[in-house]
Amino acid sequence: MEFNPAKRMEALPFSGIRAILEKANKMQAAGDNIIHLEIGRPDFDSPRKVKETAYEEIEKGNVFYTSNYGTPELRSAIAEFEKKKNGVQYDPSEVLVTVGVCEATWNCMFACLDPEDEVLVPNPVWLNYIHVPTAFGAKPVSYSLKEENDFQIDVDELERLVTEKTKMLVIVDPSNPIGGVFSGETLEKVAAFAIKHDLIVLSDEIYEHLVYDGAKHTSIGSLPGMKERTMKLGGFSKAYSMTGWRLGYMCAPKEFIAAVVRVHQYNTVCASSFVQKAAVTALKECDDDVENMRREYERRKNYLVRTLNEIDGISCNDPKGAFYILVNIKALGMSSMDVSDYLLEKAKIATVPGSAFGSEGEGYIRISYATAYEQLVEACERIRKAVVELNK
Repeated sequence: MEFNPAKRMEALPFSGIRAILEKANKMQAAGDNIIHLEIGRPDFDSPRKVKETAYEEIEKGNVFYTSNYGTPELRSAIAEFEKKKNGVQYDPSEVLVTVGVCEATWNCMFACLDPEDEVLVPNPVWLNYIHVPTAFGAKPVSYSLKEENDFQIDVDELERLVTEKTKMLVIVDPSNPIGGVFSGETLEKVAAFAIKHDLIVLSDEIYEHLVYDGAKHTSIGSLPGMKERTMKLGGFSKAYSMTGWRLGYMCAPKEFIAAVVRVHQYNTVCASSFVQKAAVTALKECDDDVENMRREYERRKNYLVRTLNEIDGISCNDPKGAFYILVNIKALGMSSMDVSDYLLEKAKIATVPGSAFGSEGEGYIRISYATAYEQLVEACERIRKAVVELNK
């Protein structure tokens, strides 16, 4: 038979990040020595205590379905974490455990947005926030994060973009792909805007543990009048190096949870039982592991910022969160896709073209420093040589 995908699939292009990864992997399989700076996957092992808990739970037979909402123990642990870390008092009933933040993103948007509803989305941004709402008929409306504004949100621009159809505002803090952290002043202005226009705020804070140089992450739900309209997303993939465990969560008022869990029960049912138990261990016993990883990321970030800014033709700001740097390549006179292709072919360095994250990403490439320090030193030298060659 001839297979014809549903027309909605036209709104779901293949990930630009994964496209680069697939090409790099093929080159590597053919014998090329590729340094991977494209994927946002921590290079550390998961904490030992987390793995030991999972082993023990499997041996005990904790291998069956849990509640759709997640285990009471994990939901309570997440509520305790949110109070301690962010100063937001959630009841466990206001917590929903998901299979990663990817699932949470889809579920929240599906549950809240009707066709033709508009959602304000950062540009550049992790591409799910562009393509997921489009897939079921909602309209993402981009607001710009610009380097000359230190990648902070311009609330005056939000005021120009908001319409009677606007229902949701997305923020990603710390940011992917920028690595930026929004200031307290910025978040206060954003909160006032959301309250003024009665918007739902979807706040992706998966990188909240990973901030540097004394920067402070503020959860927007902690600001006055914001908890009741905020869906906060968090998870274990990044700070705890648990990408393959696939565990995330959302915190929100009960009426939001009641809607989102109905999507969750049909597309997922529940997160893995023994993984949820391991996540309790992560929250309660692994602060030192998180801090050790954070310090190493900070060391890598500082090296990259210093070294990349010494290469004529490229530059970058000094990001304060996540593990990404958006490198300005405008002086090279090439598109971001062409620069990424050139670095992959010439220097055997896999990066992501900024255009994969939206129109404001053009003129940049994203580098992930979730790879060994020694690899980053070698990568910078290869990039330097490739850029020198390009500028001859």
